[in-house]
Amino acid sequence: MAQIEEIDQPRKMDLVCVEHEHPFCYEEDGLKVTRGSAWSAPGCHLGCGVLMYSDGEKIVKVEGDPDNPYNQGRLCVRCLALKEAVNHEDRILYPMRRARENRGKDVWERISWDEALDTIEGRFNYYKEHYGAESVMFWQGTGRDIAPYISRLAWSFGSPNYSFNIAQHSCYVPRILACRLLTGEFWVGDFSQQFADRFDNPEWEVPDVIVIWGNDPLVANSDGAYGHWVVDCMQRGSRILCIDPRLTWLAANAEVWVQLRPGTDPALALGMANVIIEEDLYDHDFVERWAYGFDEFKEHVREYTPEKVAEICWVSPDDVREAARMYANADKALVQWGVALDQRDDCLNGSRAIVSLMIITGNLDKPGTMIRPPELLTYISGWGREFLSKEQEDKMLGWNYSPVTKNFFGSAGNAQCIEALLTGEPYPIKACWLQTVNPLANGAVELETTIEAFNNAEFVVMVDLFKTPSVVALADIVLPVALFPERAGIRVGDGCQRGETINKAVEPAGEARSDQQICLELGRRFNPEAWPWDTVEEMYSYIMAETGYKYEEMQEIAPAYLPFQYYNYEKGLLRPDETVGFTTSTGRCELWSTAFANIGEDPFPVYEEPGISPISTPDFYEEYPFVLTTGARLWGTFHSEHRQIPHLRQIHPEPLIQMHPDTGKALGLEEGEWVWVEGPIGDGDRTDRAKRKVEFLAGIDPRVMSSSVGWWHPEGDPENLYDVRDLNINKLSAWKECRTGVGSRNRTHLCKVYKVKEGE
Repeated sequence: MAQIEEIDQPRKMDLVCVEHEHPFCYEEDGLKVTRGSAWSAPGCHLGCGVLMYSDGEKIVKVEGDPDNPYNQGRLCVRCLALKEAVNHEDRILYPMRRARENRGKDVWERISWDEALDTIEGRFNYYKEHYGAESVMFWQGTGRDIAPYISRLAWSFGSPNYSFNIAQHSCYVPRILACRLLTGEFWVGDFSQQFADRFDNPEWEVPDVIVIWGNDPLVANSDGAYGHWVVDCMQRGSRILCIDPRLTWLAANAEVWVQLRPGTDPALALGMANVIIEEDLYDHDFVERWAYGFDEFKEHVREYTPEKVAEICWVSPDDVREAARMYANADKALVQWGVALDQRDDCLNGSRAIVSLMIITGNLDKPGTMIRPPELLTYISGWGREFLSKEQEDKMLGWNYSPVTKNFFGSAGNAQCIEALLTGEPYPIKACWLQTVNPLANGAVELETTIEAFNNAEFVVMVDLFKTPSVVALADIVLPVALFPERAGIRVGDGCQRGETINKAVEPAGEARSDQQICLELGRRFNPEAWPWDTVEEMYSYIMAETGYKYEEMQEIAPAYLPFQYYNYEKGLLRPDETVGFTTSTGRCELWSTAFANIGEDPFPVYEEPGISPISTPDFYEEYPFVLTTGARLWGTFHSEHRQIPHLRQIHPEPLIQMHPDTGKALGLEEGEWVWVEGPIGDGDRTDRAKRKVEFLAGIDPRVMSSSVGWWHPEGDPENLYDVRDLNINKLSAWKECRTGVGSRNRTHLCKVYKVKEGE
């Protein structure tokens, strides 16, 4: 390992990097090789180190960078299929427009970039002048390294209505809120990802236990966590406690597997807390010194006995006890949790309960437990909020939906955005900017309502790689975006950030431009003060200024690792006043939450039965006798991406519904046949259905079914919206469901299944 050499420039950080044999761009066997990071698009949440080989014009192949400590040369099938994505014949290559009356028709006119940007600038500024900047809405999908630029574009324009395309903020945000409101910080599992020398770093210790909770990290890499790190730790002695309704590979290799009913996670966590406290397994020293409200919490969880929890969760009391003992008896344990925790009616209860488990066992800020990820740019809080006036901020749609959203949220509520589009209340939405998002195939619920809502907008702009169902249904202007080998970028996003660069390996196809370049060019037109840079490289250097390095310098040394320490709460490194403790009002981790109590919410996490379930709606359960959980991740896909990439599509050609073989037999079904999955939505006053192919899975409860999401047929008829009306399983959810403004029912549906008839 080598400390970075002094550069003739101010430096505030001691970065550590890995020495490379070659510069970031070199030649090998007649090919140009460019070292970089695989972000978006296409990609996932990780930014793995890659070596991109080109013949000077096109990508020829891609390999993992063995010198990059993050993935250590390993790549999944998404990166390995990069050549097919970059060179795909169906990519959008030029700006396009069509008349508003042609929405839904595959009728486009090629235009220049100047014409496109002039039109967007003119229309957006017209609406700003006549209806206020709040009349222009900015939506995005999963952000990866692009999210900060979209938020800055919205807020510097003056619009408070910047939002994520996910029902009720039910992805990632709830876990962040739970962590920050109980402890003052967000935490991720310590897999040594913050060190350049990784598993060999002398400060790092192998976790004794890794809790896999509502996550399949080998397939779905959330929070910047490369899934194979779990296996790396297993090879070094870590034992697995898996909490999942399905038998995944990790569940099959776990020491304890708890196969709970989908959506009952808060009850299980509170039951585990009950056992840990009653059996005196909690960390006395940490609790006495750093926990607030333990005695009250102890009394609160007394009612969550293993017997009561077992009945709720469809498990045995011994399952609850085993899980609690395994977690609490570990000297070092971490939780690798997933979006499944965020997607129930009141998901904050589940996340708060799990954070409470971390607190009572002292599994925070020490090696091999949960760590505070070092960050250059706070990904989830957005970038550029200082350009949004208080007057405009107060107009944010959904900010006053509940005490939680009013006090703790930084982005608009998408359910309230949809309502404003439909009704014009509390004010009209005239224009929409949709970037990194394919709402009709993935995030949107109540599909026809969503189409109606966006079609009420007078002007819709989309930025995308391909013509998706959303592009065909909604867009008036489409801007072509570059893939990651065609652009420059830096590593920002969830999890432990590092000084990582995305380096251009080939010129963009056609006239495609990077997401960041598009935001920069349009932002300079709207608010030059907020976008003072001439190039994206200058913008990246500004973001990295605190490291002391410019983008061009970082290219040569990346990946560069930010400073990191354990036990920050003991060193006065968390609180603004530099005193010891945590960044809460009490200075401690709060089992009795002052933040929640102050807004009239229960200071403790509780279990609330999902709004539609076998328990809360027994009448519905008679007609819809299966619990449906959606969102299971698949090899080779990421949300609605990659469906048109041949090698990736071969892995999963069609959307599946997984069920127990005995269930399938009882329903008279065979594997591979098409079925309708139907269920009640909202309050059960209406129903909808989606098509799936049957797949039998012995490792699932006969009362439970599981479905993947994000489906459409790129090979289908564009004017039939690529079959998305049949395939979007999110139609079984609703825009308005959750009391706190956080969560969805994507994991706790009820459904019935029946065969698709001939002609359907």
